[in-house]
Amino acid sequence: MPGDLRLALRVLMMPRDTNHQGTIFGGIMLAHIDQAGYIEARRHGLHRWVTASIDRVDFHAPVLVGEVVEFKARTVRRGRTSVTVEVVVDSERLDGAWARVTEAKLTMVAVDAHGKSIPFGGPPPVVPA
Repeated sequence: MPGDLRLALRVLMMPRDTNHQGTIFGGIMLAHIDQAGYIEARRHGLHRWVTASIDRVDFHAPVLVGEVVEFKARTVRRGRTSVTVEVVVDSERLDGAWARVTEAKLTMVAVDAHGKSIPFGGPPPVVPA
């Protein structure tokens, strides 16, 4: 059962993040989504976590320079060595309105120092509100 979405990152979009059309590169958004996925996975244990897959990404609307973007995440599935994380991305527009701009689902795997998957076991962690 999915938990509540929790803020993982808040980022101000800068001119260096734009493409030739003046909107934020999709790759920039993917990099932040990957970080948000890691932050959510880390709640399940202070291990090395790697992205095994980005199962789906839906870009709903462009993001512009100067907008503040929030990346919220939650665990939607917990396995023996991996977690599936949902990341939703909302952008505070320059007029103060908020818009859902991107949604993604990632699988994060706990690994040892050699990159081999490891069980992280135990009950789900208690996360402060």
